[in-house]
Amino acid sequence: MKGRKPKLTVIDGGIVRGKCPSAPSWLTSQAKAEWKRAAPQLHDRNLLFADTLATLESYCVAVGMVRETEEIMGREGRMVTTENGPKPHPAFRMQSAAMREARLLAAELGLTPHRRGSKGKDEGKPNDSWDADLLA
Repeated sequence: MKGRKPKLTVIDGGIVRGKCPSAPSWLTSQAKAEWKRAAPQLHDRNLLFADTLATLESYCVAVGMVRETEEIMGREGRMVTTENGPKPHPAFRMQSAAMREARLLAAELGLTPHRRGSKGKDEGKPNDSWDADLLA
């Protein structure tokens, strides 16, 4: 953009202030457990906005689904016997989709170490390789 840059001002974006909201009653027990873990983190970092509550709910549902399908496969086994021979349990496909969705939503909410700004084990190491700017 050419010319003078506009003056940016901070707008109060509807941060959920005060007490951290409790989990919706309709969530499963596994999803509520994830809410109790994730919501206080987001609230403490001032990342819990009125418009992100639905994203947090979806994230908790996805994590709850992962845990529920794991319990099912733990009881019934990861393989099922059919007339055509052994096949992966139907819950495996559901779990894979829920894991993918949970991972994407966690990144969106800033619940992953990368999104929180943590550099992990490579912190402080110079990166002079040709692809250093691609990894940032």
